[in-house]
Amino acid sequence: MSSISPQEIKNEFLRSKIGIAGIAILAILISISIIAIVAIPNETFSQWNNPGNWISYPKVAIPVWVNLFLVEKIPEHKILDSPTETIETSGDISVISHQFGLNFAYDDFPNDFIYEFSAQYSGTPLLEIVVIRPDGTELELVTTSLPYSESTTLHTERIFSTDESIRKKLFLQSEQFDFSLNRLSAEDVVFSQATTHQPLKGDYVFFVNLYGITSENKISESTLIVGGKAFGVMGTDELRRDLAIGLLWGTPLALFIGIVVAIASVAMGLLYGVYAGYRGKKTDEVMMRFNDVIYALPALPFLIILSVTISNSIFLMIGFLTIFGWVGVAKVSRSMALQIKTRGYIDAAEMMGQKRSKIILRHILPQLLPYAFASIAISVPAAITTEAGLSFLGLGDPSFPTWGQILHDANVYGAASRGLWWWIMPPGVMIAITGLAFVFIGNALDVIVNPKLRR
Repeated sequence: MSSISPQEIKNEFLRSKIGIAGIAILAILISISIIAIVAIPNETFSQWNNPGNWISYPKVAIPVWVNLFLVEKIPEHKILDSPTETIETSGDISVISHQFGLNFAYDDFPNDFIYEFSAQYSGTPLLEIVVIRPDGTELELVTTSLPYSESTTLHTERIFSTDESIRKKLFLQSEQFDFSLNRLSAEDVVFSQATTHQPLKGDYVFFVNLYGITSENKISESTLIVGGKAFGVMGTDELRRDLAIGLLWGTPLALFIGIVVAIASVAMGLLYGVYAGYRGKKTDEVMMRFNDVIYALPALPFLIILSVTISNSIFLMIGFLTIFGWVGVAKVSRSMALQIKTRGYIDAAEMMGQKRSKIILRHILPQLLPYAFASIAISVPAAITTEAGLSFLGLGDPSFPTWGQILHDANVYGAASRGLWWWIMPPGVMIAITGLAFVFIGNALDVIVNPKLRR
């Protein structure tokens, strides 16, 4: 093995188109990881499997950008949580009004609409919800008294368009429409034309009014949800989770798993192989036979057994992957060490009385670093795909939104048979792209450090 300086490695690598492409992809993945860590709150990560955290999101909604390619636009799921607030008082009467504006430009009706709020009040204030349609028609949706309280209390409630009281109120206003309301849902009536059962496009304004006899009343956490069939950049899954968040968080997790396993296994294999090759004789024989035993073990079945019997923690999985990943590196580094230890400067170091550990660390290991870097790059995709495979089989850590875990959930809920392609393709593509980046880098380095390939 001929030595090659770091500067020569750098110059050769910069001339490799495959290597540059791998670095570019890796830079994009690192950028995505930084965005995920900085921009997405940690609570979202920790609440990935908490259904209550995603209750405001739609089920299996398609990505919104699909509308760019459709003639008939699919209704988007809207979460309006920044209303315009006005407060008016007249004597002892106070009126708190929250106004929500919505531009509806779709060719189908929304699934539903939900109003979520928290009101602080005393007595028994009156809550009223009114909508003004694009044609100027005003429809009263809700008129209800909040539960009586002698002292100041905080009341939280969700009002659904499926409530029978809303349908009854709309039925009493049926003279404004030219068709029967008996079989229509509340959202169909609110968003339909007055003469035909077709969606009415334009600007809608929802007013939420709280009438009370004290100026201390107030509405907080006021949110209007207009349910649709499209949401977000990557859509949602059966559990209403935003898949874009899962894909973003999966990037740093995949890089963490792949890089940690690759560095740990290559370092372990390098030290083990170099020591065995340098010591030689019986030490080398015993160590290599142990290496052969580990090498002969079927890794995937053992990983499955260990995940089932011990734990499916992601950190234990990293340890298991490291245990089965070092043996190949040990064999190659041992053969390299056998060649290097025959050189004159190794004999000279031994004659000068240098310790074995010093000879290994100062004279042998530095010459294997180019090979180590190439091995690390090539080992990363194997670790990522193994973790994804175990997670897909249901043996991964469910508390972490890894790409394999997303694919496992998609398989459990029959995403493929239901045609939910946005639940399957993006994590699979991300796994492939991440693996491709490190394969490009590893192959470019391998060509540089391998004399046979250089020739």
